[in-house]
Amino acid sequence: MGPSAMTLPPIAGKGPDARLGQPAERLLFAVPEDGPIDLNATVAPYVGVAVVLLAIAVVVLLVVAVIQARRIGRLGRRLDGLTRGVDGRSLEAVLDAHLDKVFTVASEADDLSARSAVLEANGRRAVQRMGLVRFNPFEETGGNQSFALALTDANGDGFVISSLHARAGTRLYAKSVVAGRSDAALSAEEEEALRLALAAPVARPSSGREQARAPV
Repeated sequence: MGPSAMTLPPIAGKGPDARLGQPAERLLFAVPEDGPIDLNATVAPYVGVAVVLLAIAVVVLLVVAVIQARRIGRLGRRLDGLTRGVDGRSLEAVLDAHLDKVFTVASEADDLSARSAVLEANGRRAVQRMGLVRFNPFEETGGNQSFALALTDANGDGFVISSLHARAGTRLYAKSVVAGRSDAALSAEEEEALRLALAAPVARPSSGREQARAPV
């Protein structure tokens, strides 16, 4: 046998024959089993790629931030243009002014409603209905120069005035009316005048819409 290979006698309990000499295959990478791992050497090839990716991400974020800032600026200008008045006040000031006007108008409306109720109650006691009958009680006088006039309010309270004209003079009579009835006896002409007055329509206050639609 040559010097490069020498066969040793087998050892009992130690497996197949052991041969000395060069190994048949050589390992490509020598990995130490218990030695320290060099992290710098492991990460160093990827540092450049990581830096490039981070730079690209930063640039993209900056572009997005600029675009969003421009959009927010345009929206802010539009909002300012919509909410600011001639004097250039802020939205909060404009809303406060409108709320003050609303409260003022509501208070004035309540005041006007109370005044309207008082005027309506007083108006029902005013003379609103009238009945007139002209007649000739005397044959020697010409024309219907005598008359019976009934004046009442919305509740039927009022009075009846009678005028009797003759050649010797004119006489006037007045009789009170309560709830459409007189406390004294009425003549036929006075009863007719009172009937005409009570049959007349009562004027009612018109609403705000009717007043607005009324022709000027």
